Amino acid sequence: MAFNKIWYTVALGLLLPFSYAHTDFFTSIGHMTDLINTEKDLVVSLKDYIKAEESKLEQIKKWAEKLDQLTDTATKDPEGFLGHPVNAFKLMKRLNTEWGELESLVLKDMSDGFISNMTIQRQFFPNDEDQTGAAKALLRLQDTYNLDTDTLSRGNLPGVKHKSFLTAEDCFELGKIAYTEADYYHTELWMEQALKQLDEGEVSSADKVYILDYLSYAVYQQGDLGKAMMLTKRLLELDPEHQRANGNMKYFEYIMAKEKEANKSSTDLEDQMEKETEVKKKDYLPERRKYEMLCRGEGLKMTPRRQKRLFCRYYDGNRNPRYILGPVKQEDEWDKPRIVRFLDIISDEEIETVKELAKPRLRRATISNPITGALETAHYRISKSAWLSGYESPVVSRINTRIQDLTGLDVSTAEELQVANYGVGGQYEPHFDFGRKDEPDAFKELGTGNRIATWLFYMSDVSAGGATVFPEVGASVWPKKGTAVFWYNLFPSGEGDYSTRHAACPVLVGNKWVSNKWLHERGQEFRRPCALSELE
Repeated sequence: MAFNKIWYTVALGLLLPFSYAHTDFFTSIGHMTDLINTEKDLVVSLKDYIKAEESKLEQIKKWAEKLDQLTDTATKDPEGFLGHPVNAFKLMKRLNTEWGELESLVLKDMSDGFISNMTIQRQFFPNDEDQTGAAKALLRLQDTYNLDTDTLSRGNLPGVKHKSFLTAEDCFELGKIAYTEADYYHTELWMEQALKQLDEGEVSSADKVYILDYLSYAVYQQGDLGKAMMLTKRLLELDPEHQRANGNMKYFEYIMAKEKEANKSSTDLEDQMEKETEVKKKDYLPERRKYEMLCRGEGLKMTPRRQKRLFCRYYDGNRNPRYILGPVKQEDEWDKPRIVRFLDIISDEEIETVKELAKPRLRRATISNPITGALETAHYRISKSAWLSGYESPVVSRINTRIQDLTGLDVSTAEELQVANYGVGGQYEPHFDFGRKDEPDAFKELGTGNRIATWLFYMSDVSAGGATVFPEVGASVWPKKGTAVFWYNLFPSGEGDYSTRHAACPVLVGNKWVSNKWLHERGQEFRRPCALSELE
């Protein structure tokens, strides 16, 4: 018997188009899309492996069925069966050759191709930092947008195209990550959600004993001794021999007895526990609260009188020859500081060109250390960015010229066009674009002075979240693809305008692409003359 050879091939080509290994995937949705292609390739590879195993088993099954019939006939009359010389020959051949081939087939490992593909692709997989970063992003979104755990777990978010939900095991993992950060507030929330889903009958590998163990400790750390004891008792009902729970229960009972001995009334105890539970959530500065309210669209509303001062218009760049016959649409977003939006100012084709140029270069966004001046990553800026020069592409050069024509400022001393793509819950917390007086060396190496103004392109729509907000004045500017906003960071006197402190709100749903141009003081001496007053 001759066995058909089984050929099992798996494409081993690298799907990721860029030559980077791990690069903080969670900080850029644009880079995470490559992981989708990688996972799809692995699924195809896995299905090929399954087909190869099924083909192998099918051949073994056919061989077994054939031999089953043959041996049934032969065992009924062995001598008569072997009296036929062909049967005798084929018996010798089967036992000497074909059973050996069958043994080789059975022992053949069909997983080689799949394992090889896995090995190659694994170098591009996210790591623990990415998983932790994505988990922290969910917690950040939960806080910023006032989402309860059940809403987030069920995936009931505004503007979602592909609804997804968190399993009890997922909730447990989120709670564990919060626990490792000593964030007992979120530990409690997510362990309770995991427990709730299990209590509702969800089938999961998550263990109630482990969940209750984390949950009781997190509750105790927040000062709720009564609830911690209740949860520990529930744990012991499930596992009476649990060593840590038994020890904790004895300790909790000791603490309770000690408080009674001190003649503390139950009212005093409740007051104390209530005060302790107030530390559940970190104490944020007023700016933080204003920032989160603005991100939710709950900021201060401009008075009707001020709103009447805001206009929309056709703008020709102060009679710039390129725009006299074809002015652009401009509208006022805010009065002080003056923030204007230009509509339909960058085309879809230009956006795609900029994104394609930037994507291979995207790296974790950095901030300038105010003391050392060195560039470093920061937890409050979750995005990746790349820099594009005008000489690299006619599109970038054309964009730079457009900014110069419409602002009236010289772009020859400006920084290169920065392209940014935000990651999971991507954000940039409140900051100034200009260098303050306590940062005299902020842009010294550029030799072009301070950042006089900011031009910001929105290169994508965002389903939910992602606004640019100004906490000092209560302004919120929402992303709209193809538009750009512009504001001055410095007064004409050269003094910094502290009301321009702004932030990029976390992206709740969607993918946010922006590009910005920071224009500097040098070259603007006659384009924007200095005023006599500091605040003018």
